[in-house]
Amino acid sequence: MKAKVAVFGILRFPPDNISDVLPHLKEFVDQTQKHDACILYEVAEDLTDPGLLRFSEIWPDRASLEKHLVAPHIKPWREQAKQYGLLERSFDSYDISSTAISV
Repeated sequence: MKAKVAVFGILRFPPDNISDVLPHLKEFVDQTQKHDACILYEVAEDLTDPGLLRFSEIWPDRASLEKHLVAPHIKPWREQAKQYGLLERSFDSYDISSTAISV
């Protein structure tokens, strides 16, 4: 499947809350990968900035991304994020047209 949309973003939590956030985040990512037609959906904690989570997403089209944003598992995840002290949220999406090249 050819990718059409890339999303990169961050969430920031108090560093002391990350261990409590991760089980809820894992459930959210699992549900996204299972139900939302994403090509790639990855999250990683920044190694040099405690409490910062980085997201990389690849979607087949903008419609799939828009469906994801209103999927049933979004609301519970966002509520959990607030409960654990979400400090910052920033996501940007990009339309892409080239094919990936291995380097």
